[in-house]
Amino acid sequence: MSGKVVRELIHSDKAPKAGTFPLSQAVRANDTLYISGSLGLIPETGEMVTGGVEAECRQALTNMGHVLEAAGGTFNNVVKVTVLLADINDFAVMNNVYKEFFTKNYPARAAYQVANLPKSGRIEIEAIAVLGEIEEKQESPNRKRKHHI
Repeated sequence: MSGKVVRELIHSDKAPKAGTFPLSQAVRANDTLYISGSLGLIPETGEMVTGGVEAECRQALTNMGHVLEAAGGTFNNVVKVTVLLADINDFAVMNNVYKEFFTKNYPARAAYQVANLPKSGRIEIEAIAVLGEIEEKQESPNRKRKHHI
C-alpha cells in the first residue's frame, strides 16, 4: 500500500463561485468529499436569495446538491452535516427544508447559532460525504448496544 492520498478540487458551475475567498467548493480526498459552507447565494449573481431563512436554506442545499453532483455523489452520500444559524429559533424552519433534501437514512448533524455569517446570511451549511456505491446497513432493533462511559 502506497499510503498516498489522491486529492481533487471539485467545482460546479451550477453553484456559486468562491469569489475572492481562498477556498474550494469542495475537496475530494480519496473517497471522502469535504464540502465548504454553502450559503443561500444565487449562482448567477452571487447575491443572497430573498425570502428569509427558509429560502436561504433551500438555496444553500440546492447549491450543495450541485457540488455533490459534480463529485459524482448525491445527498445519499452525505454522512455529516454542520448547520450554522444566525438565530437558533430558525431551527424548525431549517429542519423542514432539510427534510426535503435528506429524506431517509439521515446523516449525523450538528446545528449551532453563530454571531454573524458572510453576506449577512441567516444560514450556512457544510457537509462531509463518502463517495461510491452506498450499501445501507440497518441496525437490528434486537441488537444489544454497548455503552461505554
